[in-house]
Amino acid sequence: MDFISHPMIKPDTIEKREYQLAIAMKALDANTMVILPTGLGKTAVALLVAASRLYNEGGKVLMLAPTKPLVEQHLRYFEKYLLVKPAGESIASPFVMFTGEAPPAERTAEWERATVILATPQVIKNDLIAGRYTLSDVTLMVVDECHRAVGNYAYVFLAQRYLGSADKPLLLAMTASPGGAQEKVQDVCASLGIAHVETRTDNDPDVSPYVFERELEYLSIDLPPDLKSAIAVINGLIEERLALLASLHFTVPKREKLSIKALNAINAQIQQRIASRDPAGYSAASVYAECMKLKHAVTLAESQGSEVLKGYLAKLIAEGTGSGGSKASQRLAADQSFRELFARSTEWTKELHPKTGFVLDLVKAQLEAFPKSRIIVFATYRDTVQLLADHLTTHGIACERFVGQATKDSEKGLSQKKQIAALTRFREGEFRVLIATSVGEEGLDVPSTDMVIFYEAVPSEIRSIQRKGRTGRHGAGRVVVLVTKGTSDEVFQHVSASKEKMMHKSMRTFGSAANPIQRPVVADQVSIEEFTPQGPKIVIDDRETSSKVVELLSEMGAAIRLERLPHGDYAIGDRILVERKTARDFVDTLINRDLLGQVKAMAEAVTRPVMIIEGGDLYVQRDIHPNAIKGVLAALTVDMGVSLLFTRDEQDTAQMLMVLAKREEGERGERKAHPHKTHRSVREDQEYIVSAFPEIGLRNARLLLAHFGSVQAIANASLEELVAVKGIGEKTGARVFELSRARYG
Repeated sequence: MDFISHPMIKPDTIEKREYQLAIAMKALDANTMVILPTGLGKTAVALLVAASRLYNEGGKVLMLAPTKPLVEQHLRYFEKYLLVKPAGESIASPFVMFTGEAPPAERTAEWERATVILATPQVIKNDLIAGRYTLSDVTLMVVDECHRAVGNYAYVFLAQRYLGSADKPLLLAMTASPGGAQEKVQDVCASLGIAHVETRTDNDPDVSPYVFERELEYLSIDLPPDLKSAIAVINGLIEERLALLASLHFTVPKREKLSIKALNAINAQIQQRIASRDPAGYSAASVYAECMKLKHAVTLAESQGSEVLKGYLAKLIAEGTGSGGSKASQRLAADQSFRELFARSTEWTKELHPKTGFVLDLVKAQLEAFPKSRIIVFATYRDTVQLLADHLTTHGIACERFVGQATKDSEKGLSQKKQIAALTRFREGEFRVLIATSVGEEGLDVPSTDMVIFYEAVPSEIRSIQRKGRTGRHGAGRVVVLVTKGTSDEVFQHVSASKEKMMHKSMRTFGSAANPIQRPVVADQVSIEEFTPQGPKIVIDDRETSSKVVELLSEMGAAIRLERLPHGDYAIGDRILVERKTARDFVDTLINRDLLGQVKAMAEAVTRPVMIIEGGDLYVQRDIHPNAIKGVLAALTVDMGVSLLFTRDEQDTAQMLMVLAKREEGERGERKAHPHKTHRSVREDQEYIVSAFPEIGLRNARLLLAHFGSVQAIANASLEELVAVKGIGEKTGARVFELSRARYG
């Protein structure tokens, strides 16, 4: 076996493959997207390009991947094969993995000393927005799973920032599944500034010697009678609601033709009627929501099984009979047929769908034939993952869940640390079966995984390719897809297969003379100073960073600090807090959450509370009477003193925030220290003076004034008297006491 020979690659470690070398050489010439089937070494290509760039150009390499487990996998690979010396006299590793858990100051120091940085995109995006470092000396940025680089995903922002600010930029994007539509690939290329696409398939002569056999089989499963009966009831409920929509003069399909596309078409009609203030539109919106819930119930019954369906029905009943449930849930919970179906489901004492039994049989047979096998079972829903884990464990098969971080209902998520630990145990053979949701689909490489089971077919060609790619990477593999006859499973099977064929067909056209990739226009290289925060200061809640508004503020030159704000989304100076809501979110929060309580807490914290309502018409968002919305707006402005600002879109919101920030900074200094406000009453002036104490705010100012009666009495109060005021803690009382007596100067 021949090995790669390079000064920065450990000798006799990386197998020499001509297609990888050819791709790497092309990738050194221009920003390149590499489309390569799973298991054929995209990471090896990235390593070759990184070694060459570091050897010839120096600087840093930044490798991005969408999940922390995948980042950790890349870190282990680069540490194993790439020869990089620590900078200067440092003994610290030149490789570093960035996570959001490390303090910002620590990340800044690690960025300065490290040569190869591996990270999720959101962490780097947040640090750049906060001005903690720049990408000026990054000579290669690698974007793994680059098919995600569309819309507002962090890859898009990072690519634009990198290509506009690096001294010697070069971008390498990698994916096994760019998507079936050529327009999607072109969108990704435009987002990442791609000039050239390198693609290979399993059948290419330079690739085929390295392709391991992957056996693909579909197992058809009959739907049990009890589930057929339950589906018939649900379909009857759907037909009733479609008839109701038809009676309101909406164009609806027959129930058998009610696809997601058809549902979207119905919703478009409803929104059009709401926009024209047609009362029927509001009624139809709630009926449409019932159809969506019932359609989801059918999907669960067909593809997931009776236990998952039972849990979903119970959830709808709880929502419909509890406080705060939507009108759709309330009507379903009140429907006699629906209630009878729920009652019948409570009598199901075991899983009715035979899929769980098929999974158990497949796993047992594989482990009996090959005891050292690694098996991954993919399921769309967490409830199913838990069901399978319990079922396999009951039958003596060691397995673990692999799900995302968020905790949903009773299903606890896995932190990224726990995800990495689970993968390590799986690789080391502590258990043989990993049961995963979509979080396990992308990129994860467990060399001895030789079987993948799809609990259900998926309609996405990207997800299907990613799932299948978890096996056959380093040896022969087997993929089994469970398909319930006559259900959405069969539809999804055909949809993903046709999309996959379309993708392979479109891939062959990329890079040909007839279809050259047009290099997107990238802004002229600009000085680093333009990306170093120089403008007005804005503190942004760290949960807001996924918003396009934050990216736009960064590009406008705002000096941004990210932190967890107790109230509001944007803090400007010590007087202004801004809560940003889209029109839809405003109405949703009004209905489903405590909007007035949320805003009231913000209004009590500062003297200048502001709410920005972005995009759309408030009165067409939900089935809610316009007078109710007007009443809330009046309460916000008159009762709470909140300034309401309306913006068109994210761009308009960012510009408004910049105007507020510049105006607030312009009012600093002696002349504006206590501006004359002729409209204030004595009471308001007193509140203004006391709320100006650091960390006091309007709420505490009112508590103190109500208790002591005057500003002078507050200033003269003892520490014990201040702390005794209900709602004023020791810290706040001590601050007022000390500041009232501190000498000036």
